[in-house]
Amino acid sequence: MSSKLFALDIGTRSVVGIILEERHETFHVIDVLVEEHKERAMVDGQIHNVLKVVEVIQSIKTQLEEKHGPLEKVSVAAAGRALKTEQAEMKMDIKNRPIFSEDDISRLELTAVQQAQNNLVQNDRERQSSHYYCVGYSVLYYRLDGEEIGSLVDQQGNEASIEVIATFLPRVVVESLLSALKRANLEMEALTLEPIAAINVLIPPTMRRLNVALVDIGAGTSDIAITNYGTVVAYGMVPYAGDEITEALSDIYLLDFPLAEDAKRAINTNEFIQIKDILGFDQNIPKEEVIDALRPATLELASAVSTEIFRLNNNHPPKAVMLVGGGSLTPSLTTLLAEKLNLPVNRVAVRGIDAIQNLTKEDHIPVSPELVTPIGIAIAAKRAPIQYMSVEVNQQVVRLFELKEMTIGDALLAANISTRKLYGRPGAALSVQVNGQTIHIPGEHGKPAVIELNGQEANTKTLIKNKDKIELIEGKDGNAGTASVRDLLDEASVKTITFQGVKHIVEPTVQVNGERVSLETSLVERDKITVETPHTIEQLLHAIQKENYLNQLKSYTISINNKNHYIPSFSTTLLLNGNAVKLQYPVQDNDVLQMNIATAPTLQQLSDHLEKKLLDRITIKFQQETIELFKESAKVISENTILSPSDVIPNGTALQWEEVNTSAWIYQDVFRFSEWTLPENAGSFQIIKNGQPSRFDEEIFGGDELEIIFN
Repeated sequence: MSSKLFALDIGTRSVVGIILEERHETFHVIDVLVEEHKERAMVDGQIHNVLKVVEVIQSIKTQLEEKHGPLEKVSVAAAGRALKTEQAEMKMDIKNRPIFSEDDISRLELTAVQQAQNNLVQNDRERQSSHYYCVGYSVLYYRLDGEEIGSLVDQQGNEASIEVIATFLPRVVVESLLSALKRANLEMEALTLEPIAAINVLIPPTMRRLNVALVDIGAGTSDIAITNYGTVVAYGMVPYAGDEITEALSDIYLLDFPLAEDAKRAINTNEFIQIKDILGFDQNIPKEEVIDALRPATLELASAVSTEIFRLNNNHPPKAVMLVGGGSLTPSLTTLLAEKLNLPVNRVAVRGIDAIQNLTKEDHIPVSPELVTPIGIAIAAKRAPIQYMSVEVNQQVVRLFELKEMTIGDALLAANISTRKLYGRPGAALSVQVNGQTIHIPGEHGKPAVIELNGQEANTKTLIKNKDKIELIEGKDGNAGTASVRDLLDEASVKTITFQGVKHIVEPTVQVNGERVSLETSLVERDKITVETPHTIEQLLHAIQKENYLNQLKSYTISINNKNHYIPSFSTTLLLNGNAVKLQYPVQDNDVLQMNIATAPTLQQLSDHLEKKLLDRITIKFQQETIELFKESAKVISENTILSPSDVIPNGTALQWEEVNTSAWIYQDVFRFSEWTLPENAGSFQIIKNGQPSRFDEEIFGGDELEIIFN
């Protein structure tokens, strides 16, 4: 069983009508009819004069009906040159937020697509982003903290960014097509895009993993589609095509445009080109000469196409390029394009309908590349028809142009719902000053929106179908940033110190706006905080209110006869973790601080340390009896008071130290300390010292033995 398919390719220069018959798994081209517009009714693929385009459609329809019977339904394509491609980058602050999930990435992608949509219309206030269909997008790269990364899933950092290339179709293009068909009494059976139509018949899905560029060079524009990773990743257009070659020929040889068009087509069939210029002169020009004359224009066409291919393909050449459309027959174009793309010549080729698999045709139909797109439109209408879908988004009816499997994300874009609603806004940051430095405490991240599809929880990647109902419950905004004084202090600011065996928790001294506060005080915007943290032993003693110990740490110093004496053995010792230190030594958490407090010495202890004598003592033997002789050797005065040996000498005391009784001990001094007396009626006697005769005025020393012997 077979069925006939009627398709129209409505181009800038002409309209192509084609009748195809499906025969089991093959398609057979029955008839093709090409008719040019009588005037400029099409501009860049968009119908500008509906009535004039209808005349051509009606003419083709009538002629084909005379041969093949009534035609009521038709498949058409939106021109690839009407597609708009935009790039956009979106960044997101991801500090202190949960790990990235697939859903987070999808939402970020949609935000970037919507940014591309806004970029498209920002220079035209009359247009709105809702006037465009998004027909597809591809992610160019993901980045984490500025570095390109393969995937953001389960990644953490400070900033995530994504760049997409998105393709849009103006709704007016579709609407004008529908209007023209309706006036010609035709019902649109299916709608596709011209690049998709050509790709579907030339590049089967199994080949789309290859990076291939398909270029449809028509009269007014060259339409480009790029495949990679198993899909069509980008579309583009340059307003440079076959007409520019015709115009160059017209300028070089002074030809009327239609005659120049005929001459251009003759290049591929004739060795000599017959022309008649506007002055009436006939010329017979060798083909090679004409090709050389056209080389600058051909080079410009190749440059324009290659530049756009590079842009669409992330600045890399594709693996191969396929050319279709009438303009692809321009002589030397494949060679120049290969040079521009740095490809081997055999990687750039013109493809005619003979390259379409499972296709047969009537003998009178040429294998021209001009017919690839019209045949692709007819086959795409059968194999992959594009239809409209109606869904509800938050009770708003949205019509979607089904160019692929549609998702909730597509519906949100079509409903012109800002993707900002997919996440609550982050809470406002709290800004304060700490010791003159501004610190920002970030607010909480917003919570993501909840998406429901027909009452069931879903996400932006969930596939949708006709009549589905989508509910978007907006994300909640995050709370503003909050902090107490303690939150701003690092762990080292609070110390646990043991002093004299007692533990102390030492907190910094904090003032907010000039007033002393506790560490639990909540902060508000623009607070000015001053934090004083005890770092040294001296600061610590002030912090734990042990300032009275500071006086005891002064070095023991006295003045003797106006000369200072520093005596460490009478000074208090300061130990940090068992080691002697000074007051300016830094303290750390869990340090142990100990003071070995010294007491002030007595005058006797001081004189012993200084090796000074308060008393001059000697011990001798007199008349077989041991006797101690002593006399004051120094007089110590402080503040006009004579001190005794037991008096305490405080730190900083000024002493006057006078040596007294400096004369040596003599023999007769012994009688002052001995109870022995001369007997009455004593006769003569001898004075003996250490067994030798002596005298009463002779000097004696400790340990001497004295004796008086009577005769």
